[in-house]
Amino acid sequence: MSERGTLTIEDRVIERIATRAVTELDGLGGTTRLFGDDQAAKVSARVTGETAALDVRLSVEYPLSVASTTESARRHLRQRVGELAGLTVSRVDITVTALRPRAAETRRVR
Repeated sequence: MSERGTLTIEDRVIERIATRAVTELDGLGGTTRLFGDDQAAKVSARVTGETAALDVRLSVEYPLSVASTTESARRHLRQRVGELAGLTVSRVDITVTALRPRAAETRRVR
């Protein structure tokens, strides 16, 4: 039986997969700019062999539970990186940078 060769997945590929995976979840958003524009979540990944570690910066919609929303995000990120890249995610560190109002909410004018 001959060896098929090796597969190397760059950190940036895992970062793109994870950034996209965050958009698949309700209640999460990107980091915010000074003038309130939404950016994509910021993800840094470190791939070592068949394992990836993620560092994610994102916002959570108010009044959702930060703890349960980020735990759901952590599970989803592990699942999607595993499905799409075939890697095991050893850890997902999440920094919540802001609480954001729901998109449908508008300010009242008096």
